[in-house]
Amino acid sequence: MAAVTRKFTMTQKFHRRSRRQPYPVRTITTRSQGMASGCFFERLPAEVFDMVLDRLSVLEISVFSMVSKAINRYIVNHISTQTWRNRMILQKLQHCSSPSSPPPKEDPATLGHYKALGLLFKRCTLLLPTKDRLKFIYSKFSQVPCFMMEQCTASTGCPFFSSYGVFLQTLIAGWDELECHRVFNFLCDFTNLPRKIELVVTGKPGACQRLELQIRGFCRQVLLEPWSSRRDTLFWLTRILQSWPMVSQARLLFILYGPRLPDGSLGWQEQLGAGVAQCSLWDLAKAVILLHSDLEARDWTTDTILAILEELTVLPQAWHVESVARLLILCGNSLCYSILASKALNGRLFEISRLLVYLILVCEKDGYCMNWSVRMVQQVCQVFLSPSDRWSFIQSVENMFSEVTMEMYEVVMAGNRHEDMETFQSLLNASAHFHTEIVYMFLKKD
Repeated sequence: MAAVTRKFTMTQKFHRRSRRQPYPVRTITTRSQGMASGCFFERLPAEVFDMVLDRLSVLEISVFSMVSKAINRYIVNHISTQTWRNRMILQKLQHCSSPSSPPPKEDPATLGHYKALGLLFKRCTLLLPTKDRLKFIYSKFSQVPCFMMEQCTASTGCPFFSSYGVFLQTLIAGWDELECHRVFNFLCDFTNLPRKIELVVTGKPGACQRLELQIRGFCRQVLLEPWSSRRDTLFWLTRILQSWPMVSQARLLFILYGPRLPDGSLGWQEQLGAGVAQCSLWDLAKAVILLHSDLEARDWTTDTILAILEELTVLPQAWHVESVARLLILCGNSLCYSILASKALNGRLFEISRLLVYLILVCEKDGYCMNWSVRMVQQVCQVFLSPSDRWSFIQSVENMFSEVTMEMYEVVMAGNRHEDMETFQSLLNASAHFHTEIVYMFLKKD
């Protein structure tokens, strides 16, 4: 009887549970669904909405553009008006209107404004394909004369390039490599950059002085210098150089990073003499180091860099050996040794000996440790496999010391220049310090 009662009770409980009502389904009502008649700003008259936008900063408008698609569309129409472009793009730009006036210094406020503009256009065009985004942005900036380069009136430097570089860097920050390729191709098409580069790399150096400086300013200030990452800078420098043959790459590197004269023009003839300053070659050396730092070696191998250096040091004519030596020291141990070892393997004893003597001279004049040159000679000596070849190499270096010393002595006796006498004294001191280091090294081993 108890079993029957328990069975009936369990059945009754089961039926009671089955008769329980299911939980109601919870639904979420979004804000846009709750406002059937549209948001508050969409109900405002257009004139009032324009007044609201005019009172907002560029950065605030960029944040506001992400509220909804409708507001985004309205803001796009607002920033497309001629009035807004004149006020926020053209008037904010400190443009050098006179070709003879010096370029103004970079204004932090102007750079900050164009950074905010980059963020605004980045957010306004977020839903568009890359090609459409670029076309929209170009249509808004095409009225700036410097955007097309040939309309720029600045002769030695354009203040717009830095502002545009900050704008572009902010706009494409975070884009993948394929999109950045499209950006570069777009800029090449609308600024006619490849044609301009072709004119300067195929013509006589210095013949198109103004165009050389425009290319230098545009490429460095717009494409290269805004990036804090060396990898990003290497990407853009590779895009600029890669499509040209090696001779043109060398000339283009000099246009971009070569030394400039006090009047602002490129110092094509400066390296033909021995008095080139160390600081004037530093930018060029940093560019070569950057290309050589590509660890993946997809675009720039050591052999490629060496070939470019060989072409670079004969522009527009063969450089003075002291200028070559100074550039190699600035390029670092690895590249300097690679150049010397390459000449040694090819049996160019005269060239390598003369270059080593001037490397030792530059170490003395520029205050480098003489022990560095001694170690470099040791490393090059190891390239020669047989004792006879090493002996010939050592003899060639010592004979070159005597030959260069006599050349400088004759120059000093023929003229009355204080610089020649200082160089001659530096060479004598360099020889003494170099051989002192060698003797000390052998004595220390014993």
